[in-house]
Amino acid sequence: MTGPIDRTLLPPSATVNADGRLSVGGCDLVELASGFGTPLIVYDEGALRARCREYAEQFGAENVFYASKAFLCVAMARLVESEGLGLDVATGGELYIALAAGFPPRRIVFHGNNKSEEELRRGLEVEVGRIVADSFDELDRIEALVASGSPAPGVLIRVTPGVEVGTHAHIQTGHEDSKFGFSARSGDALEAARRAAASPGMRFLGLHAHIGSQVFDLDSYEQTAQVVAELLGEIEAVTGSGVEEVNLGGGLGVAYTGDDRPPSVADYAAALTREFGEACARRGVESEPTLAVEPGRSIAGPAGLTLYRVGTIKDVAGVRTYVAVDGGMSDNPRPSVYGARYEAFLPRAASAERTRTVTVAGKHCEQGDVLIHDAALPADVSVGDVLCTPATGAYAYSMASNYNAQPRPAVVFVDGGEARVVVRRETVDDLLRLDQGD
Repeated sequence: MTGPIDRTLLPPSATVNADGRLSVGGCDLVELASGFGTPLIVYDEGALRARCREYAEQFGAENVFYASKAFLCVAMARLVESEGLGLDVATGGELYIALAAGFPPRRIVFHGNNKSEEELRRGLEVEVGRIVADSFDELDRIEALVASGSPAPGVLIRVTPGVEVGTHAHIQTGHEDSKFGFSARSGDALEAARRAAASPGMRFLGLHAHIGSQVFDLDSYEQTAQVVAELLGEIEAVTGSGVEEVNLGGGLGVAYTGDDRPPSVADYAAALTREFGEACARRGVESEPTLAVEPGRSIAGPAGLTLYRVGTIKDVAGVRTYVAVDGGMSDNPRPSVYGARYEAFLPRAASAERTRTVTVAGKHCEQGDVLIHDAALPADVSVGDVLCTPATGAYAYSMASNYNAQPRPAVVFVDGGEARVVVRRETVDDLLRLDQGD
């Protein structure tokens, strides 16, 4: 691809002025990089809110739980709360941030395949709305905690539906060989549901199933709906009653390159509700449960982008040209971990043809620290330019590290021409905050 950056990869508020410079949320990206430094992660606050509202319109806000692992900070938790959505947390740390933001515990779903006794105790103490039980060991821990005086929680049983989706192996979670959940095929899911329904230490609310992330094929959800509906029928037969809720997780993919064509939220919602309703009817489920979802990537991903500063351009004769930036795998490990593909452009020339093929490399001491192989950039890219990678709002900052003692970047929200720092840039002093010295 040699044309200008595909505008569909940018937040809806993106505009290009007469000089070809790009603004998002009314803020010039080159000026943001100069004012706040780089690397810099920028979120279009309006785009985050608009996507929350899309999901709320399709499923009802009370049935949408933002998957905070995609991106979480106090400001993000408060934004989600203000839009009326619930929150999905997967660790005690994510729960801690949610509570620090004042998020209502009753609207929190607590996930995790290996929740510690301490994490479960804290969840029970604050009375989170739902705990997703992931193993028989966890059911044991919950019952022991309730027996010692903790409140009885609402519990969803996580089901492994045995559905494989066409995404990277590391983000497939619904196939049989998964660390998550109870297998529907083996009968463990039915046994876990039976036990939760009979336990005086739990309020059995229903089932949870999540098949993976970055999913484009809606047929995968049809298969999942069939498995879950079959299990619902079995639960009715064994317990004599139905369940209140079925959470079919998240996983809707987003566009990272101009070649990606993910389904819309409306198409996803229509397919999910249709397939689940039809599957329940075919199985003869007497009382169809409420349908809930947990979007993360599809809310945060398209709203974010990352700004870097070009520091070195190195031509390796007959091989490739490396354009090295001041970040890399410490602020976005996805290309190294998953082979994730992004695009790049120069915000000073957003409408320019991108005729130069380069490899965008990070600054870390790893040959694998490459953000984009064979990226298209304008021919006049030069040292000092601000370079942007769009669609980095999910699983970039949340997976960031201090590898090579690199401070993590700042995060800003932009809206209406105003930019505010929601996560400050780490300093070198922060790198020593846990160091005990001699």
